[in-house]
Amino acid sequence: MTGGLELGDVYGATIERIKAQDGDRSRLGMAALMWISHAERPLRADELCNALAVQLGSTVFDASNIPSMSTLVSRCQGLITVDKEASTVRLIHFTLQEYLSTHPDIFSGSHSAMAEICLTYLNSKQVQALWTTPSSDIQNAPFLEYCSVYWGVHAKRDLSDSAKSLALDLLKGPYGQISTKLLLAQVKDFPLWRFHTPSFSGLHCASFFGIVEVVSGLIEMGCYDINEKDFLGGGPLAWAARNGHEAAVRVLLGQENADPGKPDGRGRTPLSFAAQHGHEKIVEILLEREEVSPDKPDIWGQTPLSFAAQHGHEKVVEILLEREEVSPDKPGIWGQTALSDAARNGHEGVVKILLGQEEVNPVKPDDEGRTPLSFAARNGHEGVVKILLRREEVNPDKPDNYGRTPLSYAANNGHERVVETLLGQQEVNPDKPNTEGRTPLSFAAQHGHEGMVKILLGREEVNPDKPDNEGRTPLSFAANNGHQEVVEILLGQEEVNPDKPDNDGQTPLSFAARDGHEEVVKILLGQEGVNPDKLDNDGRTPLLLAAQDGHEGVVKILLEREEINLDKADNDGQTPLWYAVQRGHERVVALLPSRKSVTPGTI
Repeated sequence: MTGGLELGDVYGATIERIKAQDGDRSRLGMAALMWISHAERPLRADELCNALAVQLGSTVFDASNIPSMSTLVSRCQGLITVDKEASTVRLIHFTLQEYLSTHPDIFSGSHSAMAEICLTYLNSKQVQALWTTPSSDIQNAPFLEYCSVYWGVHAKRDLSDSAKSLALDLLKGPYGQISTKLLLAQVKDFPLWRFHTPSFSGLHCASFFGIVEVVSGLIEMGCYDINEKDFLGGGPLAWAARNGHEAAVRVLLGQENADPGKPDGRGRTPLSFAAQHGHEKIVEILLEREEVSPDKPDIWGQTPLSFAAQHGHEKVVEILLEREEVSPDKPGIWGQTALSDAARNGHEGVVKILLGQEEVNPVKPDDEGRTPLSFAARNGHEGVVKILLRREEVNPDKPDNYGRTPLSYAANNGHERVVETLLGQQEVNPDKPNTEGRTPLSFAAQHGHEGMVKILLGREEVNPDKPDNEGRTPLSFAANNGHQEVVEILLGQEEVNPDKPDNDGQTPLSFAARDGHEEVVKILLGQEGVNPDKLDNDGRTPLLLAAQDGHEGVVKILLEREEINLDKADNDGQTPLWYAVQRGHERVVALLPSRKSVTPGTI
């Protein structure tokens, strides 16, 4: 079985043997292969077994029909296996999936069949009994999640008359609360956690999946108000628009009382959702309606344009900008504009489009003083940074309300190429402190960005030992967070004092000892000017700080130094041993009395 043709022949012959099995054996084997090869995600063993136990036409799910996994493996003639690591069932080899994909006649009508099975399961008396209680235990219904989330996907691909009838039966009343939660839990960035009992009608569900025949059928049955609100206050149209179902949108808009401009409880309109998800055609369809305001903000001040810009949908941005009512520089409630949203997420094409609008101010700050350049620099979007720097109005060193410059943000997040680009601007001060006295070097050292630290230290203007308002130096921050390489780089600078205390008297060694960074402690103790027993303003030594938090390794390192006084008490009169005992650090306790200077009765 080395050639593809020979392997295909083997697969074909094995499938013929499966089909040739007697009665139910053949049905089980082929059905298992169909589900494994056509499911929307890998199925767990219990899900597959439950799927194969469903009897079409029955309103009762009979658990006695559930086959064992060993039975299914046997019926499939070894073509399936259980992936024990992932706890899922899969085909024996990826080439079998390729073979089945190139022979669609083997499982013709698979999606309609799978939709019918899912809908039959959801319509069963057992599942219906669970539907009304969102907190029901679904462990005894392992197939419920898959059916709730994917029945509509299969039905959308291929809807049989039977599946349509089953769907209408299922959706003529409110969609089950458990199934709603399972379905919407798959929606990215969806605030379902805020709703204990989400209200979601059958028409909302059909619109979510975009199954036109079911949407039309529910409307014809008169089951729902076309603008009926879900738990977010939105109508079925919002879901169809959000998920890009153009045909369903047209059906819903064709109803006499449809209100396409109606916002939900958060102020989001169908246009807003369509713009956010880049559905160009639906945006155009909605904009044809007089009731739709193309610039309507939600409760946070975000317009359809800002959503499209934020997600980089260039064509939608262009469509919206063609409308006179749309303000391209309209700020949200926190002052953010479409340009700042696009810059923050690195959408170069959208940034160029917006900068081509006369009304757009490329340096407009939000309520915290952050400009589009600041956002782009913070997130490392070099291309956007370069685009913005070509504009004369842009000040590359403009601080926000906290004194943070674009360089400060880029250094903080380790974006070396952005920092190099900014440092190439004559106006940029590479050592500019923020309102707390923190410099770009300070932030880079704190977060362990070695390359960034080297770049900044290459500038003469940068003071490598500059303290902030609390007296913390770049070395202090690097030692505090255990960034050994950065500590070594900074100690290579003549101006750096390795034992410099902050306003609380804590030295780099104090911070490294307190947080258990053994290698940094060793490096600092190797420096000529470092006092290993130096007190901070509260009378705490590095040993006390290490013992207090149970850092056995650091305690051992410090105990190797003769200058260490084991009995030195802090301003509260407590010794390292006292703290270790009080906090239950037994291994540290065992170390501390090992020096002769320990005096009995000090704890």
